[in-house]
Amino acid sequence: MDIFFPLQVAADWLAYGVLSLSSETHLGQAVDFFLYDTAKIIILVYIISILSGIVNFYLPVERIRDYLATHKLWGLDYFLATVFGAITPFCSCSSIPLFIGFLKAGIPLGVTFAYLISSPLISEIAFALMIGLFGIKIAILYVVAGSVIGMIGGFVIGRLKMEKYVEDFVWKASAAVSATETKRTGLREAFPGIVRESSSILWGILPYVLIGIGVGAAIHGFVPANFFEFILTRLGAFSLPVAVFVAVPMYANPAGVLPILESLVAKGVPIGTGLAFMMGVVGLSLPEALILKKVLKLPLLFAFFGIVTVGIILIGYLFNFLLA
Repeated sequence: MDIFFPLQVAADWLAYGVLSLSSETHLGQAVDFFLYDTAKIIILVYIISILSGIVNFYLPVERIRDYLATHKLWGLDYFLATVFGAITPFCSCSSIPLFIGFLKAGIPLGVTFAYLISSPLISEIAFALMIGLFGIKIAILYVVAGSVIGMIGGFVIGRLKMEKYVEDFVWKASAAVSATETKRTGLREAFPGIVRESSSILWGILPYVLIGIGVGAAIHGFVPANFFEFILTRLGAFSLPVAVFVAVPMYANPAGVLPILESLVAKGVPIGTGLAFMMGVVGLSLPEALILKKVLKLPLLFAFFGIVTVGIILIGYLFNFLLA
């Protein structure tokens, strides 16, 4: 039994009972979709944000950063940086201050980029939502894909020896790290702060969530069933890279993109293409590029975006092949 079944009942009651919409109309289906997904995503975002706060309480940013800076791990540092990126609830733009802090701490450039790539691509909130939307198999493949892109992307950038393309002030300025040193307390004392921070995260991403669900609801209710199949038939193999390039201007939180992804897949878009679109939205954004331009010189900035773009496209094709 679907654990969210009571939410579906409530959404049906509001849409078809209270609002008197017909389940046979496009508007009724769109409103019902919007109500159900809004309630489900808000609940999941809040719960997962609290769990993430507890994880971060036991794995403080400074300790992991210092460990990566002072230990030679023979390749495991890329893996650890990717894992750290996966468990930190930062978007592409908010990851940048910690990225600078890593460089200042002496962490190799490639390892630092492994974190910067994986942090927005892999979201614990998106993972939880994917379990509800597509099942555990797709959710796990999503995490594996983001991890592979992060590790390989960071390794390639490290091998290119592009440290000279980092702006000089980065090596001189104090690290603008998002997490600061605080007096350690027990979890019981820290928990109210974790709840407040989770509420802040929820309110911060809520506009993205509502906009994303609204777009998804419109697609779900009004777009003809064969519309995307028609587009994909015309574009053929080029549909996936087009989806990634279209995603770049659409900066959003993963929780806001997933409802759109759900609707696209329901309308016939292959799951690999849909996931590539989502990763393009959250991992390759114009705001991120504008901020990074202040930190990185153009050759390194182009290398970063080019490597991540190619990685997302290849992962998308692999998913389409494996899940066809």
